[in-house]
Amino acid sequence: MVAAGNDSVPEGWPPPPGGKGRSRGRGGGLPFDPKKLLWPVLFLVLVLIAGVAFVTGEGGIIDVADTEVAILINYFTGGEELITTPGLVIFIPWLQQAYLFDKSPNEFVMEGSKDVSFNHVRELTVRAKDGSSFRFDTLTIQYQLLPSRTAIVLNDSGDADAFKRNWIRASARSILRDEFGKYSSEEIADPTSYELAVAAATDRLDTVLEVHGVDVTQVIIPRPKFDPVVEQAIEMRKNANQEVQRLGIELEKLTNVRERTLAHVERDKAEEYELVLGMLEAERITAEKEKIRTVKSADAQKIEDSNQGAATEQANLQQARALEEKARKDAEGLSARVAALEKRGEILVREKLAEKYAGIRFNIVPYRRDPSPIRIEHLGSGGPLPPAQPVRGTGGSIR
Repeated sequence: MVAAGNDSVPEGWPPPPGGKGRSRGRGGGLPFDPKKLLWPVLFLVLVLIAGVAFVTGEGGIIDVADTEVAILINYFTGGEELITTPGLVIFIPWLQQAYLFDKSPNEFVMEGSKDVSFNHVRELTVRAKDGSSFRFDTLTIQYQLLPSRTAIVLNDSGDADAFKRNWIRASARSILRDEFGKYSSEEIADPTSYELAVAAATDRLDTVLEVHGVDVTQVIIPRPKFDPVVEQAIEMRKNANQEVQRLGIELEKLTNVRERTLAHVERDKAEEYELVLGMLEAERITAEKEKIRTVKSADAQKIEDSNQGAATEQANLQQARALEEKARKDAEGLSARVAALEKRGEILVREKLAEKYAGIRFNIVPYRRDPSPIRIEHLGSGGPLPPAQPVRGTGGSIR
């Protein structure tokens, strides 16, 4: 039943205060209870949040792949959680936030005349210290994220691939230009200088990027390309250096041959010297042996001569004794004859002369008429007679 003048207000409205009885509305329904709407409202809110999260990508579930690493940030506590294990990660949206990063090896390529992407840019051109320029056709830097430094990467670069865009490109070009620009074109064409520049650039890139959570695993740098004029000059200088090296090698070979020859000569001389020493030593030993033999022979000869001398001396002594005996006997005979002569001297002389000249005819011509001649000459003989022997008692001589 509706009150007069107010068709829109139901009968019995508003209900009496403090009344526990049923409020009668239209049709006589039960009274309204707000608590019964709490759970449906919460469910609707959760559904709405899930829908918004699904649409915006800010849901509470992420899938970490094998080539990825995640870091979970708690906005309420400020904590950070590193997730390196592949799989699903559940978090509370707006209270927590999860960020995914690529940890697989990446390549930063510098080639061509224009930029293709953040990982593929135009070729590197370097101005040398002598004012000339050279370039690299294709230069590759291999790098990857350091999982243990994911929080640093997030703070320095941002999420996702921001670290690839923000650090690799800028650092690579500036550092490579700086390190290779320390050399002239001729110097960088030398393999030694080239290797030094590559090593210095690689070490410096790794040091700079590691601070930002990026690890440089390898830098592949080809040989530089030069302008045609510079290339020709470098090639001529290279050929000249190679010729100098060749001549140096030949000189070293000749020096080695000379040293070996001298060594052979010295060895031959040493062998010859040793041979001469051996021969001299052999001659010395032979001489010593000959000396000993000679000494022994001389001693034997001396002994033999001594023995022979003794025998000769004995023989001579015996002969002397015999001669002495004979002389004694002759002396005795002579003494006897002298004694006889003293007694019968003149007679004996005449007898001897008669015996001597028995076959000779004498013509005796006296010089004077003297019955006792004192000179007799043999006429017709070949020469004078021997000197006259004095005749005892007459005072003359006979020839």
